[in-house]
Amino acid sequence: MKQILCFGDSNTWGLIPKTNKRYEWGVRWTSLLNESLNDKKKGGYHVIEEGLCGRTTVFDDPLRDGRNGVKILPTILENHNPVDIVIIMLGTNDCKTVYNASAEFIGQGVKRLIGQVKSHIPDSKILVISPIHLGEGVWESDYDPVFSSASVNLSRELSDVYKKIAAQENVGFIAASEVASPSTADREHLNDEGHKRLARKVEEWVENVA
Repeated sequence: MKQILCFGDSNTWGLIPKTNKRYEWGVRWTSLLNESLNDKKKGGYHVIEEGLCGRTTVFDDPLRDGRNGVKILPTILENHNPVDIVIIMLGTNDCKTVYNASAEFIGQGVKRLIGQVKSHIPDSKILVISPIHLGEGVWESDYDPVFSSASVNLSRELSDVYKKIAAQENVGFIAASEVASPSTADREHLNDEGHKRLARKVEEWVENVA
């Protein structure tokens, strides 16, 4: 049984846009990945969902505890070991104005997470996914004012930064923004079609390395 750990934020957790609810199993990209791989391979894969709303790479959320990725990833890796593949998709929440971060700094946070995986589970394969772009107007009062227009531009810079880091670290890379966009409902999260598109893209990568 190959174990695939998916470590991310609300778009890994499966938040339904404009709600506080979660998409059901069979809609979330992680669950679609699990089902499709096992249908094709007749079993043998277990996708572990470790998404958390508000999670960042390295930042402490001043209003919510436990959102700092580097503080919890080693524990999660130890808890689920052995893990064959670790998928990291973070960065959207790092674009919040409260953190005042550059794309390069956020990328260094991802690099720290990669280092933790290599240190704790050195034989695992790693896939880094740069997140979907934030939508124009996401900062408006009816949407999510923790972001700004600068946050949108920042989110668009992450794919190039992550791609370079993935090459330097010799790990896999996918840009979620190449296959999916934020929903029009909240300009921030994947809709059900976005989950399908991302699942297919990740599945292709898994099949090539597994």
